[in-house]
Amino acid sequence: MPGITTAHGTGNHTIVSQEEWTTARVDLLKAEKELTKLSDDVTQKRQQLPWVKIGKDYQFNTDAGNSMLAELFKGRSQLLIYHFMFGPDFDAGCPHCSAIADGFNGIYTHLANHDLMLWAVSRAPLEKLNAFKKRMQWTFPWASSFNSDFNYDFNVSFTPEQQRSGNVEYNYNQGNVHSKQSEINSNDTAPEEGKKIAATTGADWATYTQEAPGMSAFALHEGTVYHTYSAYARGMDGLWNIYQWLDRAPLGRNESGMWMRRHDEYDEPLQNNSKDCCH
Repeated sequence: MPGITTAHGTGNHTIVSQEEWTTARVDLLKAEKELTKLSDDVTQKRQQLPWVKIGKDYQFNTDAGNSMLAELFKGRSQLLIYHFMFGPDFDAGCPHCSAIADGFNGIYTHLANHDLMLWAVSRAPLEKLNAFKKRMQWTFPWASSFNSDFNYDFNVSFTPEQQRSGNVEYNYNQGNVHSKQSEINSNDTAPEEGKKIAATTGADWATYTQEAPGMSAFALHEGTVYHTYSAYARGMDGLWNIYQWLDRAPLGRNESGMWMRRHDEYDEPLQNNSKDCCH
C-alpha cells in the first residue's frame, strides 16, 4: 500500500507500514556506517597531526592559585581546554558556551581517570568565573587567563583594534568571525539576535564579539608542553551533546531565534512546555 503523506512544521513526511519503515531505516544505516568509518579516518588523521612546542610561559588564575599551563595537566599527559566565551566585561557566560559546559560535569571525572584533564578557560577574572560557576552548579575546573596572551594566541579573543582593522583570524581564516566588521563597530547595525545574545551576558555587541568559542588539545612529554589540535565554530559540533540528540530527533535542530538559554533561565514547570511537533 502506498504511503500516506502528512505535513508538519518541517515539511512533508510519509506515513508507511513498519516493514517499509524498516527498509528505509536499513538503507539509512548503510549511510551512517559509512559516516562512522569516515569519522574514524578523520580521527586518526587528527591524532597524527604534528605537534608544536609551546614557547610562552602562560599563567592562569585557578582555585589553587597561579598556575602554569603545564600545571593544568594535574599529573596527566593530556589536556583539553574549552575556550569559554566569558570576557572581563561580561556579567555572565555566553549562553551557548553554558549549554555545552553543562555536559562537562558528567565527563571530566571520567577523563581525569583516563590520563586526560578537561578545563574551561576564559578571560574574565576568576572571581566572576567562580560566581557564575556556583550559579550554574558546575564542578569542573575553570581557569582565568586574565592578563595573559593565551586567548589571543589561540585566536579566541580579539582586541578592538583587530576588530576595527578586520585583522582577525578565526577558524584558520583571516577575517572569519561571526559578524561583519561594520556590524561590530556599530551596535545600531548589529544583528538583532546577536544583540539579544550579547545582552544576556551584560555586554554590547562589540564587546561580546571580542570573544569566540573553541577548544584546544595539548600534550605533556618529558616536561615540555605541546599544542596538538584546535577546533572552532562547527568544528566543535560533535562536542555539543545537545546537537547530537537533536540531530536524531524528528524535527532535528529546528532552530528559530534565540532558543538556547542557560539551564536556569527556561520557563517552569517543564511539563507545560510540551507541544505536538506536527501542529
